Amino acid sequence: MPTELNTITNLLLEQGLTLDSHQPHSSGERFLMQAMTTIAGQKFILLGHTTAGEKVVIKVTKDAAGKQEINHERTCRSLINTLNFAYDVFAVPTELLHVTAGGYLINVQLYIPQAVSFLERPLLEQFDFALRAFTAQENSRATTGAHLDLIKKTFGLMETKDYLSTFTNFVEANRADDAVSPLLKQVYQTLTTRALRVTQYGNFLTHNDFVPHNFRIKDNLLYLLDFSAIRFGNKHESWARFLNFMTLHHPALEQAFLTYFKSNRTAEEYESLHLMRLFRLGEIITYYRQTLPKSTGNLHTLNTARIMFWSAVLAAELQNTRVADSIRQAYQTTRDALRTEDEKQRQVGLH
Repeated sequence: MPTELNTITNLLLEQGLTLDSHQPHSSGERFLMQAMTTIAGQKFILLGHTTAGEKVVIKVTKDAAGKQEINHERTCRSLINTLNFAYDVFAVPTELLHVTAGGYLINVQLYIPQAVSFLERPLLEQFDFALRAFTAQENSRATTGAHLDLIKKTFGLMETKDYLSTFTNFVEANRADDAVSPLLKQVYQTLTTRALRVTQYGNFLTHNDFVPHNFRIKDNLLYLLDFSAIRFGNKHESWARFLNFMTLHHPALEQAFLTYFKSNRTAEEYESLHLMRLFRLGEIITYYRQTLPKSTGNLHTLNTARIMFWSAVLAAELQNTRVADSIRQAYQTTRDALRTEDEKQRQVGLH
């Protein structure tokens, strides 16, 4: 990695870009986990500044899948607010450069500063910003054949059959785990028997990784940072990812949204949210399962603990209850003990 980063540094200098001395996204678990994945493309996410002193975020890769991902994200970013059924869904960072040099694809966007991280804001502010973002996504639904043709080509569409077939892969990936396998089989049965509810809320704009490190807030606007995860699918997929994240990082916000849902949405919508939470929990368990053969030492131990924790969350969600605080706190203690100092530093202010 150091040699490649030196090459990238020189290429960026030729483009009038200088890297910052501290690169939080090229250390700790972020880089290790990215290096292990074979699903998405590998890329560097770097911080730097222009000759004019503007702070920028630089995405650069020579990996074919990484180039495809960056180009796809760029297309989604440029088109999302131009769809005739989706207006001003997300604020978009300004792109300064998109160029190929020395075999690398380089994309540069203005850095979005924020006074405080999302989770440092008061609970009511967090709730309001997130609700506005979810409502905007809900207002964007493909309802005609022309709409569906467009989004399939550009953003991708997850239909009920896709959720079910994807979940069969989750079941297969975990079949050797006597503790997790029965849970996932039960979830699959639940999704199958309630498939009509998944279909009922289909064809909506969603973001399959809508969590605080993928957006920033400036001047009362929420800027989305990761457009590669935009797709159309079940209306509650973004909600599900967000609430599962808050199960670990901010249970009070999770509970606030569950209370809101029960008071302001129909029982059918709550059921759809529940089903999507089950789906996304199966996904995160499988993600960490697939890292185990490729990780060693503390990271292997930590990812095993992650599987156990998210399995406990899944078992609770199957019963429409919340995981016990004692389980959450025990996992957090284990996680913090196993993380490297680089990763602990990277986490500061991330959310």
